[in-house]
Amino acid sequence: MIVSRTPFRISFFGGGTDYPSWYREHGGAVLATSIDKYCYLTCRYLPPFFEHRYRLVYSKIENCHAIDEITHPAAREVLRFMQMERGVEIHHDGDLPARSGMGSSSAFTVGMLHALYALKGRMPTKHQLAMESIQIEQEMVKETVGSQDQVLAAYGGFNYVTFHPNGEITVRPVALARDRIHELNSHLMLFYTGIKRTAADVAKTYVDQMSEKRRQLGLIRGMVDESLSILNDGKDLTAFGELLHEAWQAKRSLSAQVTNTEVEEIYTAARAAGAIGGKLIGAGGGGFMLLFAPPSRQEAIRQRLNKLLHVPFEFEFNGSQIIFFSHEVDYTAAENARANQSLQAFRELTSPQL
Repeated sequence: MIVSRTPFRISFFGGGTDYPSWYREHGGAVLATSIDKYCYLTCRYLPPFFEHRYRLVYSKIENCHAIDEITHPAAREVLRFMQMERGVEIHHDGDLPARSGMGSSSAFTVGMLHALYALKGRMPTKHQLAMESIQIEQEMVKETVGSQDQVLAAYGGFNYVTFHPNGEITVRPVALARDRIHELNSHLMLFYTGIKRTAADVAKTYVDQMSEKRRQLGLIRGMVDESLSILNDGKDLTAFGELLHEAWQAKRSLSAQVTNTEVEEIYTAARAAGAIGGKLIGAGGGGFMLLFAPPSRQEAIRQRLNKLLHVPFEFEFNGSQIIFFSHEVDYTAAENARANQSLQAFRELTSPQL
């Protein structure tokens, strides 16, 4: 049995420039970090005593005879990509809800891919996990998704990620003193709005017209380098929060679907209570809101947003990991055949006679 643990992420700047339709022509970059909230995938070879060949347990339960019968798109395509001919059972658990902007879909894809590699006795690199997960989501599932979520889930850490026009992706850890990272972390607050949406649906409203959003995306890309300058100069972090506010204004202009009345009311209330800046995590539309606020103002913000769930978090630096590995009984083909014959004989003996 294998258990993989894969982190969710928050993106600060550059979101939108990580879509291939943009960076394949203009290049792109993001500043983002993984956090200590995780997606867990438990995986094992299925013993040959069951009628089904594949069993998936997530918010639904699927028992299927063939990969094509699986309805969960990412699970189906990961199994297809890994050419899993033997039966497997997969269970999913997550610290945060799906459709919330935290990169949960990509964490699932990376985590499942990692678990199946381990089940086969192979150790993929972080780069391999990231690139193959991008391929699965963008080319096999055909989701309208960017490329940062898979990278952050695979690598973990606080990173400057560059997306090159030739398709290559460079991951550079942000080299800050531990105290500086802690200072930044202490200024961040995460609230769950309770609004669920599918990121791909929101992204579709602006990804197809990215050439018309060149000014906004150029501004968003430039903020990545500006934010690094703020972090590196060792001065007051207020400018980082102010830049987040500017980034949110730019993101809002990409599509009417990025925000809504409820989101705007939450953001306005947070700013009135002392938040300097913030943004919705992910494509927008709902999910989690990230706020930047001095620690002295955070209690007032919590009280003002008391109808929302506040989720404390810390930066995470490990990426996707195999946290449990146990050898199982390895049924040979002959043993599988005998087990299937015995099971069929038992069914014939116990089935009602006409």
